[in-house]
Amino acid sequence: MKKAKNGAVYFMVQAAAIAAIYVVVTGMIAPIAFGPIQFRISEALCVLPYFTPAAIPGVTIGCLLSNTLFGSAAPDIVFGTLATLIGAAGSWALRKNKWMVCVPPILSNAVIIPWVLRYAYGAEELIPVMMATVGIGEILAIGVLGNLLLAALEKYRGIIFGRESAAAYKP
Repeated sequence: MKKAKNGAVYFMVQAAAIAAIYVVVTGMIAPIAFGPIQFRISEALCVLPYFTPAAIPGVTIGCLLSNTLFGSAAPDIVFGTLATLIGAAGSWALRKNKWMVCVPPILSNAVIIPWVLRYAYGAEELIPVMMATVGIGEILAIGVLGNLLLAALEKYRGIIFGRESAAAYKP
């Protein structure tokens, strides 16, 4: 029982640490992290479900807190967070192929966020144009920076994520 309890605490600590990092990084680059042309560097953390399932609530809560703290509209808080949750869960589902874990968050954000921008903020750009601009930002943040982060953390997987990393979880 004690081992299970420690595992739950470890999971919560990892999730909280990931959420905190997401919020801090988003806050540092807030002017370019929001809007029709956005580059949210903290989205690079969406590759972390490759290492641990704790990253799913971690990046989701981080996104929720960032959107709430930095003045996003209510639909953005709800649907922006949902886009991150879908992306992180998709990354977890594709964790067996490390180069594919970046695809779900890129797609979920590129598809969902333009609609949020249109209806929450009245953005006048065409939805396909916003899908392209948000998608490019996501490709840079997750596809490039996220994969660099993934490659850098791979060497230290056991130290950072412990023995209870994603490799130990069987679907």
